[in-house]
Amino acid sequence: MKYTKIDPTLFIENRKKLAASLPEGSIAVLVSNDIMPSNADGSMGFKQNSDLFYLTGVDQEETTLVLFPGAANPAHREILFLRETNEHIAVWEGAKLSKEEAQQRTGISTVKWNQEFKNLFRACMAEAETVYLNRNEHIRASTEVQTREDRFMLKCKEEYPLHQYRRLAPLLYRQRSLKHPIEIDLMRQACAITESGFRRLLKTVRPGIWEYEIEAELCHEFIRLRSNGFAYSPIIASGASACVLHYTENNRQCQAGQALLLDIGADYANYASDLTRVIPVSGRFTQRQRQVYDAVLRVQRHAIGLLQAGMTFSNYNASVGLAMQEELIELKLISSAEVKAQNPDNPAYKKYFMHGTSHFLGIDVHDVGYFHEPMQAGMVFTVEPGIYIPEEGIGIRLENDVLITPNGVDDLMAKIPIEADEIEDLMLSGK
Repeated sequence: MKYTKIDPTLFIENRKKLAASLPEGSIAVLVSNDIMPSNADGSMGFKQNSDLFYLTGVDQEETTLVLFPGAANPAHREILFLRETNEHIAVWEGAKLSKEEAQQRTGISTVKWNQEFKNLFRACMAEAETVYLNRNEHIRASTEVQTREDRFMLKCKEEYPLHQYRRLAPLLYRQRSLKHPIEIDLMRQACAITESGFRRLLKTVRPGIWEYEIEAELCHEFIRLRSNGFAYSPIIASGASACVLHYTENNRQCQAGQALLLDIGADYANYASDLTRVIPVSGRFTQRQRQVYDAVLRVQRHAIGLLQAGMTFSNYNASVGLAMQEELIELKLISSAEVKAQNPDNPAYKKYFMHGTSHFLGIDVHDVGYFHEPMQAGMVFTVEPGIYIPEEGIGIRLENDVLITPNGVDDLMAKIPIEADEIEDLMLSGK
């Protein structure tokens, strides 16, 4: 890992909170992700299961966590199973965690090797009534391969068919959506690294630069500052490419007079940041680009002002939609007559602003949480309105990461330049 050690208090308290929400007689099991193969003897690298990392801080494959709060043997209430290292693994892959290192990282006293899992788990299951199993239930998930979670679930049900089985995801969805202070600090670090990368670009973007060169500059800065790299595939879209919401080719040359949309974010300690900014390739926005830019910025500020504990997403989205509607009328992109004649289920503003304004943010860039429940203090959301005008080759989106607090909001990206005048000044001065 590139990041500095995380205070194990985070993982200890996360487990305690989950254990308290498990009914009596329940056992919960979480397993790591697979290392996914590519071709020949290659692999696609390793990305830890978010829920397992949230509860342990272990960034290693072939890892299993068993939580059994009611176990008669106190040593069985938290058990971490790891892949045992050896000299061959140490030479070819690098040594894996020792039991002592895992105890220090996680705060879990009982650490065992994987070969001990079968017998220990059988002893636990003899006492348990209900088994909570985990699976990726994100509403936007599209999993077409069988995961390690899937394999364990099938095997567990086959070997222990008389137990009751329950879904762990709903408990973790609610818990993970409320960020621990240590998590917030890690996200601040991710945002600070992203800020450094963005400021680097303000000194380097000029007509003629290629989008992939910009991506390389960001990659350099992110990793230099101990990031794992990008939290998601970066979008570096010049000109009309900014109207493609998930443009990731990043293979075009930036031309004078174009606006450049940057949807980028650093990952730090497996926590995501998510920033979108638009900058003028030549150092100054055209008059029309500036009109659209300022309109989007006004909508974003309106949206941030709406975030508060108790706000529902239905009311939030309705208010943001009305603010966007007024801006689009002012920009002469839609008319009042179109608004009067619109289908309420497909409002006129959707032609130029077709995506949502906010999503949960945390370990995952599209983090887990329930949109049908009111917002709460401790949640972190992106705020990212946009206006996309393909016929004019202009796409403007502005995005900040915002924490809801008991007293309002804390914009985690407040220090990152967003005012058009400041961006132009920084680009033209080279500072």
